[in-house]
Amino acid sequence: MSDTDQQSRELVFAALADHVRRQILDTLASHGECSAGFISDQISSVGRTTVSTHLKALKMSGMVVERRSGRHRYFSIDPAGPANDALQFLQDMLERALVVGEESTSSSEGHSEDRSARVRRQA
Repeated sequence: MSDTDQQSRELVFAALADHVRRQILDTLASHGECSAGFISDQISSVGRTTVSTHLKALKMSGMVVERRSGRHRYFSIDPAGPANDALQFLQDMLERALVVGEESTSSSEGHSEDRSARVRRQA
């Protein structure tokens, strides 16, 4: 993985760490392309200025793209952007963990009978 890919992934995870940014992404995922005003109306925990600041961070991370139409700005999730790479990373990691977990479970089944017998003897 290149340094640029690693930096992009770090920006995505940093963006996802904030609950307001996750709310913004949820709004965009539910409604598609939205104006900043609409997004602000959906998130009552913070004001418009804060939402704008978070939208800027999401744009910088590459997760969100902006389209301008006159004075209006519309935002949407970029499904092909760095968020996709981060999602692939998480999916690969979880799949490996499941495989290891299954292997661990099958190899420890024989050991669990031994542990049960020891616990009964100790009681």
